[in-house]
Amino acid sequence: MDTNRTQKVEEAMKNMSRALYAGMCLKIGTAQQIGFRREIADTDELLTNQADRSTAMKKVESGSHKEGFRLDESDIDFMILLTEHRVVWHSSQFHFSDMLDLALILCDSSGSPPGYTLLRLPFEVASDVVLSACIRVKGNLYISSSKCREAMRPLSLLGSTIHGPCSNGILAGLEYDQAFCFVSDFWPPFASSWKDRCLSWPCPNVVNDIIRNGCHFAAIGHKLGNLADHEWRISFSQAEHKLVYSMNHAQFLTYGMLKLFLNEIINNELDEEDQQLCSYHMKTAVFWAIQQNTLLDWCPENLLAGFWVCFKLLLKWVYEGVCPNFFIPQNNLFFGKVCGQPQKNLFVFLYKMYEHGIDFLLQSPSIGSYITDVLCNPRLCITTDERSLMSEAEVDDDFFSEMFKNDTLYMSNLHECIKFLVMVEKLVESPLTDCQVVMLQKHTASVLQKTASILPTYSDSILSNKEMYVAEKLSGRLLKLAAQFGFVSDILYIALFYYKSRRYRNASHVLELAKVKLVQPYLMYNEQVDGEMYTEAVGGQPWSIKMRKAVARDIILYNDICYVKELEPEHQFLSHSLRDAMFVPPYIIFHMLEFLCCRQTDTMKAQTALEDLQFLVHHDENEFIPIPLRDISWEILGICQQIAGNLQAARYSYQESLRQDPLHEIQTVTRQRIQELHM
Repeated sequence: MDTNRTQKVEEAMKNMSRALYAGMCLKIGTAQQIGFRREIADTDELLTNQADRSTAMKKVESGSHKEGFRLDESDIDFMILLTEHRVVWHSSQFHFSDMLDLALILCDSSGSPPGYTLLRLPFEVASDVVLSACIRVKGNLYISSSKCREAMRPLSLLGSTIHGPCSNGILAGLEYDQAFCFVSDFWPPFASSWKDRCLSWPCPNVVNDIIRNGCHFAAIGHKLGNLADHEWRISFSQAEHKLVYSMNHAQFLTYGMLKLFLNEIINNELDEEDQQLCSYHMKTAVFWAIQQNTLLDWCPENLLAGFWVCFKLLLKWVYEGVCPNFFIPQNNLFFGKVCGQPQKNLFVFLYKMYEHGIDFLLQSPSIGSYITDVLCNPRLCITTDERSLMSEAEVDDDFFSEMFKNDTLYMSNLHECIKFLVMVEKLVESPLTDCQVVMLQKHTASVLQKTASILPTYSDSILSNKEMYVAEKLSGRLLKLAAQFGFVSDILYIALFYYKSRRYRNASHVLELAKVKLVQPYLMYNEQVDGEMYTEAVGGQPWSIKMRKAVARDIILYNDICYVKELEPEHQFLSHSLRDAMFVPPYIIFHMLEFLCCRQTDTMKAQTALEDLQFLVHHDENEFIPIPLRDISWEILGICQQIAGNLQAARYSYQESLRQDPLHEIQTVTRQRIQELHM
């Protein structure tokens, strides 16, 4: 009897785990989604850093966003590596030939707690900004972490504040942390035992790769260190990313569940200063649980068992007041944070959940609903096949959104454009995944569009009239080439080019072609797509073909190139802010250009175009105009109405622009436009 009951309970737990696995795939992402999110970010980072190899700094993304999470609380973390400096652990490492041109820094960890060190300049040679952050102790020159944070502050984004070793702020509606770090190509001596522990996980290739790439140093000291204001924390951020990448999907979703459990149950309604546990503690628990082989099979039907293993480990750590760093166990991550009466309260809180069993997860809005479904219907048949969980259109929408967000190559002149094209050409010759192929395809289209925009302005001052004509003709050809393998909406860049060149009939002809493409029933834009029509049109085809035939994205209007003179005030204002471009829905661009071009050739058609624009802006429900882009959409409608002489309607549109979420932060220009109406 007991055996049968146990088997039923085990089967119920497995079915509940399968339901939760399916739910977490929808909430966090399938294995395919997590894979291409990482690959897109890694490819973009590779291109950006290869282009900036001559600079003294290198930007590397870190944190949960880099790991593949897209949860509401997933901020974006960056490490800015000071590449002209290198940290060594022993003077014998000075002689490596590839370090001859670098400013060398020597670790002095003799008096520091585990996981921390002082950084000494043995030759007293470094960049000016680093030298300005130095102190002298017993005749030796050390780099002070606190002084370094202050010295680097002018290099951080405007409006940021110091938070631990990072500068923290909001950019484009997303929270970011940016930390300036030093690099060591050598593995820390007191982390050497970590390799000996890696008997089952991670695999030898990952272990060797981690050790070969060394570590970093973040500008924060230990709270009770002898020189806390000047110590540096040894960071294993890049090593941790390699570990997360090596997890199977069940392990990764367990990590994600712990993050949700932390935010929705443990830290729910707690102020930041009252929170004892953080996401890093959750990640550390997963690392230890996997390596200790507590659960032999991390798979969908064992998802709850894996979570329970991590939860019990966390409970043990809170009871003992010790959370051992995964690489340097002597470094207690709870030190000075989980202690005293708050520690006791936290343990009581967690232990009550332990007594209730896995049912406490019902308190989590993100997790509980999937458990409830099975509890209400124990015989519910659950599939964990990714192809059954999400449609092809849903996966593709996530893919193209990620790719668009990471199409961030910055080019300010022709030399940089050519450099990017040469770099892409070299990469094309190497083995590429499907994801990398379509990324390079879109990057190439973006570079050609930028080149075409720069050429006419570049030629104004140094070329003859004949050469300017040739340059302008070349610009048109580049845009046509880009439209052949970019997004469907990229054809609008050709229309913008013709409008800027005052070739209104040419622009109108391109708009007619664009209209045919943009009204297709299978077109994907802004998470809006008819899945059946989309699958019927391009289902099963490579992403590169889908992008050209069935996907539209926002039009990017860079501030350094004035595409539409009517938007010049907005561009000029944004050029003095953190934003380097405006993002405009393709349908808004289409109607705006149709109105502006027809004003020169067909006034009746211009009036119709304006009415179409007005109807779209007034009545759209997040189908053709994403909510974050309503500010610029109402602004453009107001500009067109003002040009047409309808000042009362223009005033209303400008006021509506001010009422929207200020993504573009153009309120000052909008108010100026209202004042200029003279009504």
